[in-house]
Amino acid sequence: MHHLKPLAAKFNISADSKWLLEAFTHRSYAVEHNLTYDNQRLEFLGDSVLEIVLTEHLFKLYPAMTEGDMTKTRSALACEGSLAVLARKLDLGSYLRIGRGEQGAGGIDRDSTLADLFEAFTGALYLESGFEAARLFLLDQVNSNFPDPRRLLVELNPKGKLQEFSQQHWNEIPHYTVFRHSGPQHLPLYEVEVTLRCYTAMGSGRSRKQAEFNAASQLFQFLRNRGVIKDDF
Repeated sequence: MHHLKPLAAKFNISADSKWLLEAFTHRSYAVEHNLTYDNQRLEFLGDSVLEIVLTEHLFKLYPAMTEGDMTKTRSALACEGSLAVLARKLDLGSYLRIGRGEQGAGGIDRDSTLADLFEAFTGALYLESGFEAARLFLLDQVNSNFPDPRRLLVELNPKGKLQEFSQQHWNEIPHYTVFRHSGPQHLPLYEVEVTLRCYTAMGSGRSRKQAEFNAASQLFQFLRNRGVIKDDF
């Protein structure tokens, strides 16, 4: 665990800030050291700040985006995996005070722990420096790491996005075929081919569903790279 001073200086926060200390105190550490606080309340606050900032950001970034797609895109940006990416880029985990048992179980690098930490830090920044500082911090992180958040929708649901495109533009749906099924029963391997018009792609996975997911992702990216699917879809 690193001292909080460098992080506090980087974001112009007092190194003695009670909110900063609280943000970097995991519940397991609080229990082990009989503390009366942990970062869960700040996580709750940071989540609300994040929601309003992301909503405004998407509203302005994509003027033609529907309410439904804005909701999906905001969820993709604020999901555990996305926030963990942001936390890792800032190396927030190295400052976290975490219990010995939790640390031994790898909790310090768990996506859920890092996502909660990112939200808690956002809450601390909001209380210390105000909404505008928190907003600028979040926009900087999002723009640097997810410049086109719509792409996250494809990463989360490539089968759905591929079918949506094919129905809208060609009035057809993709067809999935199990090309090969191999491996022992406890560790199967599926290879699936997806076909759409004259285009095909392959995907593999430990389940048919995962193989179809990967095949759809491959075909969607191929069609995007070829210019068949435009970047604004």
